[in-house]
Amino acid sequence: MKKVITIAGSDSGGGAGVQTDLKTFAAHGVYGTSAITAVTAQNTMGVISVENIISKMVKDQIKAVFDDIGVDSIKIGMLSDVDTIDVVYEILKEYDMKNIVLDPVMISTSGFDLIGNQAKKVLISKLLPLADIITPNLFEAESILKEIKGDVDLKIDSPEKMSEAGKMISKFSKKNVLIKGGHLEKKACDVLVMSDMSVYYFENDRIDTKNTHGTGCTLSSAIASNLALGYSIEDSVEKSKEFISKAIQRSLDIGKGCGPTNPLGEMYEKLGMEVK
Repeated sequence: MKKVITIAGSDSGGGAGVQTDLKTFAAHGVYGTSAITAVTAQNTMGVISVENIISKMVKDQIKAVFDDIGVDSIKIGMLSDVDTIDVVYEILKEYDMKNIVLDPVMISTSGFDLIGNQAKKVLISKLLPLADIITPNLFEAESILKEIKGDVDLKIDSPEKMSEAGKMISKFSKKNVLIKGGHLEKKACDVLVMSDMSVYYFENDRIDTKNTHGTGCTLSSAIASNLALGYSIEDSVEKSKEFISKAIQRSLDIGKGCGPTNPLGEMYEKLGMEVK
């Protein structure tokens, strides 16, 4: 059985972070492991508080998995502390890990900074060149560009500009970049820029639901699952795009705010289980 680790934060509401990553791994038939980097108190209404896990504990969690179970791919999510970013970088270099999916959780979909400027700088300089594929949203892609190309002030508001931004980020990191365009004003479109500068567009029909909490986490963990299963970057993204669309279509109307995607929805249907 293929094995995947998520290095990310915990969501007490169960809709994002490590919780949705593990559900996504299960839905893909891979064995999920985890290293929790932060504990968040949150629900469908928003984040109430965040407590970072000390970097030594993060390191010990990762080593415990690597030394015994092993992994075939890695999903990296919330890393809000410089020491934690350094530890993750060092251990991934030490073990020479492959199939690394970096979801650079820096800015929320509503445009708010989630990590400090120094942590952002270290994340970009160290982890972007280490990952095999980076999956920023529009705000995060703009933030990365400002850091690596200080003279560039690009408002990413179209697939064409997403492609332009993706190429600049890929030239810096020498890796593949998937910019998520779910918040484009017109038709939603994700743009994959490969390290050889080839570009793939994934257009999506908008699904009429407010329940999209955890979409980015679900997508990146699906890509990690497919890489572990032996698919190429392009095929992993294509399969994961299909998966996240189904997870949103089957999203759960839970709580008073934006409910979560449902990574296990299709599996429940195949098993004849009714979700009430």
